[in-house]
Amino acid sequence: MIAIIGEKPSVAKSIAAIVRANEKHDGYLSGNGYLVTWAFGHLVGLAMPEAYGIQSFRRESLPIIPDSFQLTPRQVKAEKGYKADPGALKQLKVIKEVFSQSDKIIVATDAGREGELIFRYIYQYIGCNKPFVRLWISSLTDKAIREGLQNLKDGSLYDNLFLSAQARSEADYLIGINGTQALSVAAGQGIFSLGRVQSPTLAMICTRFLENKNFVPQKYWQLKLQTTKDNVTFTALSTEKYDTQQAAIDTLQRIKEAETVQVKTVERKEVNQEPPLLYDLTSLQKEANTKLNFSADKTLSIAQKLYEGKLISYPRTGSRYISQGVFEEIPERLVNLEQYSRFAGYAAGMKGKALNSRSVNDGKVTDHHALIVTENLPDKMEADEQAIYELIAGRMLEAFSEKCVKDVTSVMLECAGALFTVKGSVIKSAGWRAVFAEKEDGEDNATLPAMQDGDSLPLSDIELLEKQTKSKPLHTESSLLSSMETAGKELENADLKASMKDTGIGTPATRAAIIETLFSRQYIVREKKNLVPTEKGLAVYNIIRDKKIADVEMTGMWENTLAKIESGEMNPDTYRKGI
Repeated sequence: MIAIIGEKPSVAKSIAAIVRANEKHDGYLSGNGYLVTWAFGHLVGLAMPEAYGIQSFRRESLPIIPDSFQLTPRQVKAEKGYKADPGALKQLKVIKEVFSQSDKIIVATDAGREGELIFRYIYQYIGCNKPFVRLWISSLTDKAIREGLQNLKDGSLYDNLFLSAQARSEADYLIGINGTQALSVAAGQGIFSLGRVQSPTLAMICTRFLENKNFVPQKYWQLKLQTTKDNVTFTALSTEKYDTQQAAIDTLQRIKEAETVQVKTVERKEVNQEPPLLYDLTSLQKEANTKLNFSADKTLSIAQKLYEGKLISYPRTGSRYISQGVFEEIPERLVNLEQYSRFAGYAAGMKGKALNSRSVNDGKVTDHHALIVTENLPDKMEADEQAIYELIAGRMLEAFSEKCVKDVTSVMLECAGALFTVKGSVIKSAGWRAVFAEKEDGEDNATLPAMQDGDSLPLSDIELLEKQTKSKPLHTESSLLSSMETAGKELENADLKASMKDTGIGTPATRAAIIETLFSRQYIVREKKNLVPTEKGLAVYNIIRDKKIADVEMTGMWENTLAKIESGEMNPDTYRKGI
């Protein structure tokens, strides 16, 4: 007998259908020499301090550092403390029975750090020693499952992945339990939760909120000039920003006496915009927050549903690239989209064209490639599911399209000794931008008349604009995800951002849950799209702001270390000592 274990019932049932294990039992399926069972996510976790005979929330108990960690079934709140979840106990019993009847196990939990941990903790807890192999797939289509079952990997190849997951789990326990209990004991009332990733994330939200609140805007003035050429009227802004109103008015008066505007320089250049890379989970969550106002958590749960519905590839990916092998399947996926009404025309237009290979890089594909749609076309979807599916399908069309080519004209004008600038752009070939036909932020797409250096134009109007400097905006989920990705570094450069990704805080798979934890702890609230700390959140931040537990950069370094444990470059014990 061969046992197969999935991370949740729906996934296990998809696999059971392929191996023809169709006979239903309580907690598993059987048939054709297979027993297929499932977990419900994390069925087993690290035991609470009481299991080691340590009393919680006592000053004398701290720090709580078990000599060796004990595993326990998933806990739920009871009248006094916690008790084992009856559903978890029941399913663990089924899994133990299924494993005992089998000669070997196929591990089909999610192919990632947490999926590995879910299986290994169950395996250790029930005391199993049967050999196991790994099903490692990036989508749940029948084809992917069949191919995966033909290419099963030896379980030991994923030992380092488990060690990394275990180190993460134990570090979160040590920092979370000790930090939470120390702060709560010190406060003398109430429970204040701290955590390895949640605390630096809270610090980023509070820092930005306080910067914004304490920001003192500075006034400045600019001049706006209007002129005409070949019956086209356009405006230009002064290059100088005046600190005093009087200086601006003096210049304005001087200009009013002038009748003409001189064209000093005209620069024309062709600008090529490469298409964006495919989505990883974080970039999808950012886009869905900006465009659809979805929370990171909502986007992840919809993407998970689409994945389990065999419509998209594995969502918890940290890569924005695909391998050469996957690239070979892309033309067929694009042909498929000709049958999807929103993209039918555009997809048909890509036929026979050379596909852009910017998103193709074997070296940059981690455990899973970027998010793409599968060969299965959706039938009926709910509106929110359709919105996320169309973001992923549309981005796929964009990523493999031609670049967008624009003619950009920059003109410098002079009037009474003051300089003014204006920019215009004309799209020559929309390329990838035609998928959603959206304007760029801040793009006026003004078409300027033809001008040459030395041209003299009439002065139509001049006006004074009063402006003020702006603070950094409050964090939205989209901007917070960016900051988590780069460990708080404000990076505009895409390559630099990519290099910082390895030192971000949290992982693409966990960032949504971290943000939701801050909501559930009542540390932050949503005001429209903005994330705003509560009084409780600010009180906690003020206590921890200078402590290592709130250090974003250090948490980023830890995440980097976990990646090194996964690749076998670092010993987990070194990491544990640091924690």
